[in-house]
Amino acid sequence: MRRVVITGAGSLNPLGADVAQTFAAMQAGRSAIGPLTCRDVDRLSVQIGAEIADFDPAAHFSRNALPLLDRFTQIALVSAREAMAQSGLELSDADRLRAGVVLGTAGGGNLTVDDNYRAVYAEGKNRVHPFVVPRLMHNAAASHVSMEFGLKGPGFTVSTACASANHAMGQALMMIRAGLADIMLTGGSEAMLGFGGIKAWEGLRVMSRDTCRPFSRDRSGMVQGEGGAVFVFEERERAIARGAPILAEVAGFGLSSDASDIVMPDRDGPVRAMRMALADAGLAPDAIGYVNAHGTGTTANDKTEAQALTEVMGGHLADCPVSSTKSMHGHLIGGTSAVELLACLMALREGVLAPTVNFTEADPDCPLDVVPNEARAARVDAVMSNAFAFGGLNAVLVLRRAD
Repeated sequence: MRRVVITGAGSLNPLGADVAQTFAAMQAGRSAIGPLTCRDVDRLSVQIGAEIADFDPAAHFSRNALPLLDRFTQIALVSAREAMAQSGLELSDADRLRAGVVLGTAGGGNLTVDDNYRAVYAEGKNRVHPFVVPRLMHNAAASHVSMEFGLKGPGFTVSTACASANHAMGQALMMIRAGLADIMLTGGSEAMLGFGGIKAWEGLRVMSRDTCRPFSRDRSGMVQGEGGAVFVFEERERAIARGAPILAEVAGFGLSSDASDIVMPDRDGPVRAMRMALADAGLAPDAIGYVNAHGTGTTANDKTEAQALTEVMGGHLADCPVSSTKSMHGHLIGGTSAVELLACLMALREGVLAPTVNFTEADPDCPLDVVPNEARAARVDAVMSNAFAFGGLNAVLVLRRAD
């Protein structure tokens, strides 16, 4: 079976405008959660989120391009540019036929939808911009990334709520393994910190009004963010032959469906996904040195995930740190597991485990070493990243230190 490695990474998220800034923020335990600045924020019950600060689209895109690009697409393109630059890829015409893109998003052009509903319904306008559909469609980011780099191989979008990016990266892994492509740009992005997006999430009554404190006994819910990350997945022998920087090996992928409830988590589905990912990687549970948890900060999710981890990891769980970086960058919905994979790369490459910040008190229902409040130095050789979505759709990735 063909092996797959990561040769490039890029990100734009609330913690930083690139991977280096993101690593620095994670190592400092900095939370980007703060007051929202969206239009009509005074009408929202939840007025906090993790926004990307100081991002000027005009500095990255031409005036002609911007009308076509919703914020989620802008995030994906900026991230993809960084990933491609790090990879050092120089693609021939033949290479482009064997290179593709698969990205995850839950809401697609959610801000475009919000703005145009406002224009039609609230402001009484009878016409909208002719590019509304190309902006809002879920595949917009994948299509623009493929066009920017001339990637003519497989290309599509995965939309599985909060597991979208992990599902997308798993698909990219399997396509390279199967010989359908040699190079895949993959990850996810999300931008729904607008009035309509936040108002919709308010209805679920799972949102915190102060901050996100996963696994802490006094946790009060999730906090939404925006952002994403993109990675270059490449067939290992090809990467070695061209002397590419190998950041990690994508060793395993597992996925499952709870087939249980549209919003309430179930233990069995995550257990099966984690075990499948470990089996796919050929690793025993005690080989995992760090887990980036789904860890949303809701009572139901954190308790269920802790139970699932206990079942999968057994006695090794006492020696395996498990943190939730959503406490810093918020829940980026369809893009969240892409940014969380950066924490996994940081553990493997930098020897630093990202903390769970805002942690105040251990919860007996979540008996985990959550790396509370401060990053920790540790050498790990394999890591696991969990994503468990509404609808009971689970996706787990295992990364391994490169040979």
